[in-house]
Amino acid sequence: MAVIREKDIIVGEQSLQQWAASARDMISMHADARGGSHFVSPALPRPVWAMSVRYSLYLLQLRAPGPGVEVRVAPWGAVKILDGPASDPHNLTPPDVIELDPDVWLRLACGITQWAEEKQAGHISAIGERDDLSALLPLM
Repeated sequence: MAVIREKDIIVGEQSLQQWAASARDMISMHADARGGSHFVSPALPRPVWAMSVRYSLYLLQLRAPGPGVEVRVAPWGAVKILDGPASDPHNLTPPDVIELDPDVWLRLACGITQWAEEKQAGHISAIGERDDLSALLPLM
């Protein structure tokens, strides 16, 4: 199943741009706060968050298609990316799984924070050999 419906791609792009602009506004308002980027979480309606996540996962899937790594951003989406072993036929989960909260994922997708920063802060759960998406991010 696709992470976003074709008819929602434009809305998803607009939502991601809105999320990024709101996040950057938050950062500029609190530029003197140390480590503030890790706490950026704009107060936007739930549908904007959902479409931002879905659209950004769609972009990730376009950038690195394949069955080898599953990226999960609950509750709004999951995609399989990168070449590698496909899912186990019994549980449908590939050997490499990365899980992120929506705010963490969107910060990474928008280039607000870096993979290493979020990983070191304990905001990324990654299992498997391919547990670093830094070469694929940011998406915009």
